[in-house]
Amino acid sequence: MRVLLFTGKGGVGKTTIAAATAVAAAEAGQRTLIVSTDPAHSLADAFAVPLGDEPAPVSGSLWGQQLDARVRLERSWGDIRSWLLEVLAWAGVEGIEAEELAIVPGLDEVFALADLADQAQSGRWDVIVVDCAPTAETLRLLSLPDVLGWYVDRLFPVGRRLNRVVAPVLGRVSSLPVAGDEVFAAGQQVFDRLEAVRRLLADVDTSSVRLVVTPERMVVAEARRTHTYLSLFGYAVDAVVANRLLPDDVEDPWFDFWKASHAEQLAVIDDGFAPVPVLRSPLRASEPIGAAALAEVATELYGDHDPTALLHRGEPLRVESHDGGRRLVQALPFGTRDELSLARRDDELIVSVGPYRRAIVLPDSLRARQVSDARLEDGELVVEFA
Repeated sequence: MRVLLFTGKGGVGKTTIAAATAVAAAEAGQRTLIVSTDPAHSLADAFAVPLGDEPAPVSGSLWGQQLDARVRLERSWGDIRSWLLEVLAWAGVEGIEAEELAIVPGLDEVFALADLADQAQSGRWDVIVVDCAPTAETLRLLSLPDVLGWYVDRLFPVGRRLNRVVAPVLGRVSSLPVAGDEVFAAGQQVFDRLEAVRRLLADVDTSSVRLVVTPERMVVAEARRTHTYLSLFGYAVDAVVANRLLPDDVEDPWFDFWKASHAEQLAVIDDGFAPVPVLRSPLRASEPIGAAALAEVATELYGDHDPTALLHRGEPLRVESHDGGRRLVQALPFGTRDELSLARRDDELIVSVGPYRRAIVLPDSLRARQVSDARLEDGELVVEFA
């Protein structure tokens, strides 16, 4: 089973690359599902076939799906939403305002992401290809299972115990609607789905992220940041796709500047992302639409190689023995000291990089040890434990 996620800055052609990869996997005889989590779906346009919220056949053993996040939100959040509406009505908030306040922003996208775990566990597919939203939204989505899971794991049991004590008292002295067992059961289901997604995406043998870039300075800079943040949350990048490269046979002098610029940025991509392999896809004379045209893109991109193979095995997080002590090594490619902060809280190591923060639960072998040193070294955060 393989899960391949394609993301990149808006407009770099990630949908085309994701669709081409899915076509190649299906033509190799693998049962393949390609899923779009981008709110601005364009997957159906790439294949020139209608696609909806449920998997639909595209060609051969290839199926496609454009997730409707709102449908999954209603399914998973219904009981909690009903209770919140009762609380808001008790507080004097009704109508459209209550409906909007009962939905936590971003939750619809979380449940769309959770659908990936359901599909992976269904046994229907050998390969799942995900056409993700542009970079910023993807980072937020992929970090949510880890971030929300941290809060739910700690606050949910306390809230449930407190509710059992306080609810009878509130019922006698107030008309405030109290959450019932069905609300907490729904909350537990949310947590379980988030945890399933986190385990799936953090399994480097199963799931890989592929960054799609064009040879432009701003695009490459954003891809570098994306690589850092994905590594922070334990998601492995196994390839970078340099897309829309000017072909060598373009000789018009008008393109000389762009060819030089592309060559310069390609060198930056090759050097900066090493040892992650960089795949190349040339700019085509026409937009590739339909399975046949996408198969040609895949052939140029992967050649004779298996497009679903693990192209680079990285370990975003590992623990090593060293000189009588232990060290925790967190991959942070392109990370800098200025954007990095580190803190220890009980059995957790809190790592912040730019706007993102992760609480790393320390393994038993490190919990009783004190941090003796921390440093950035060759794209890795090395934390020494005495």
